[in-house]
Amino acid sequence: MGLELFMSEYVLIVSYILCIGSTIVAVLGPIITSLNNPKSLIKSAASLVILLVFFFISYALADNEVTPKYLAFDVNSEGSQLIGGILIMTYLLFGLTILGIVVNWVTKLFN
Repeated sequence: MGLELFMSEYVLIVSYILCIGSTIVAVLGPIITSLNNPKSLIKSAASLVILLVFFFISYALADNEVTPKYLAFDVNSEGSQLIGGILIMTYLLFGLTILGIVVNWVTKLFN
């Protein structure tokens, strides 16, 4: 039993190391590749700015109402508004995605 416990702990530690290493490579790899083409970084930065604009619009539209159900989970007014903003942004992006798919389908239909 002792050897099995040691091996399972060893395998668990190795799997943590491999998971962390692969996450670092997955994040840093595209960044290093993008350094060879700075124009791709500008496009990525523009996409990030657009997402931030969507978030701030959604955050401004969300209300900060705290119901007794929220209080059970220790959510205050700022947390309620943040959660509402994220939900509104998700709905907005989902709607834009569906709209883009429909527009693409209609354009291909007439071509």
